[in-house]
Amino acid sequence: MPSHLSADRPAAQPPGRGSVDALISQTRRLKGDVDAVRRDAPSDDADPQERWQRALYDLALHQLSDLDAHLAQLRDGPPPVPAAAGAEPAARTAPPAPRRGSLLSRVGSAEWNLLTDEASWSGELYEILGRDRTAPPLTLDELPALVLDEDKPKLTVMVTDCLVDAQRIDGEFRVVRPDGEVRTVHMMGEPVLAADGSTASMWAVLRDVSELRRSERAVSETRDSLQRHRQRAQSEHRLAVELQEAVLPPWRGSLRLPHQGAETLDLAAHCLPSSSSALIGGDWYDALELADGETLLSVGDLTGHGVAVASGMATLLGAVRGMAMAGTQPGQLMALLNQLLDATVQPALGSAVCCRYRPQTRTLVWAQAGHPAPLLFRGGTGRRLHSPDGVLLGATSGAVYAQAEETLEPGDLLLLHTDGLVPGRDNAAAVNRLLDLAPRFEGARTAQDCVRTVVEEFGETEREDHACVLIAKVTS
Repeated sequence: MPSHLSADRPAAQPPGRGSVDALISQTRRLKGDVDAVRRDAPSDDADPQERWQRALYDLALHQLSDLDAHLAQLRDGPPPVPAAAGAEPAARTAPPAPRRGSLLSRVGSAEWNLLTDEASWSGELYEILGRDRTAPPLTLDELPALVLDEDKPKLTVMVTDCLVDAQRIDGEFRVVRPDGEVRTVHMMGEPVLAADGSTASMWAVLRDVSELRRSERAVSETRDSLQRHRQRAQSEHRLAVELQEAVLPPWRGSLRLPHQGAETLDLAAHCLPSSSSALIGGDWYDALELADGETLLSVGDLTGHGVAVASGMATLLGAVRGMAMAGTQPGQLMALLNQLLDATVQPALGSAVCCRYRPQTRTLVWAQAGHPAPLLFRGGTGRRLHSPDGVLLGATSGAVYAQAEETLEPGDLLLLHTDGLVPGRDNAAAVNRLLDLAPRFEGARTAQDCVRTVVEEFGETEREDHACVLIAKVTS
């Protein structure tokens, strides 16, 4: 719009063409950079975080495109000046058509002369409102005919405040184009005062902000979706933690078994959290005194994370305890666990080691299902026990699991662990680092001291998953 001389302010001087061209170049470079980053961003619509990021990229591009168009209008100058009040109307000049590739149709201007009841629209405003450029512009009384019924009071208040109280206009309303499309228009304007202080005309800049508002709604909706996703994840995490804490042995520090009679085992355990995921996995450890005086030792891992996996782990651990209490030997116990997983509605895979320790003979009977073998430390050195045959739980129906026996001696240290202690779940690397701790284990007084040594060694490791360690020291 042309600069008007109002009663209370002089006309602003337009910036130099060279400075505007420089701003346009900077804007277009920035728009290209943002678009390149947007194209390289992941496009997984199932991930609310990525949907939110892409919506923000789209919103930034819309705003930069609008800025480019506004600067181009500023560089090219205002449209023709309308006839002054009381003068003979000049021959109406057809507004220039928008240039190809620009967004000039997104911003238009208008002036309504209150003395002659004439209106003057820029060609861009015709484009925004979808009206024929050969048709006369609408007066202020006719303009509400384009506006949605629910937004008409808002437009009436804005125009009345401007004309009566000389207030500036800054608001939005929705219009219905002749093709039925609804567009959101943001109007900014102010009155132009005559010499006597009365309102002579009203001018305004009208901007089509439909795409911008859609982008903002998309950002808001994806932000809300992301917030709901985070809240749901936090709730599931709390539930999984509570379930894990309720199922795993309640003892902290060392546990000595049996509770009655001479103590034969000093036990301690620890669960090392993942460094890359807050989700609870399906790892477990357990030590349980059995009715016949023997001791059950077990560790295992159910694949996956979250509440469902923690619930599945609780089911498996409950089954292990129940069958061990009933006298089921480790090999048969693994076969029954495999059947249990095979019969579940949702397929799952798991690994486990199950041991029964007989204190009278210091004999360890054990079986494994696709799990790292226990490590035996004696006299300052360590070795991995030879694994009996056994496939992953849930991998195949009717699997048979062999058993192995090992005679322990007073002072021996038995270490059971789940994989995941080191990055990449590299069990060979984890076993080598554990075996290197043998001299430090030899100097430790209790099983709890040995667990602290393991935590010191692996506590700062960048693990992709949780890992559990169970240590049993033979005391007599």
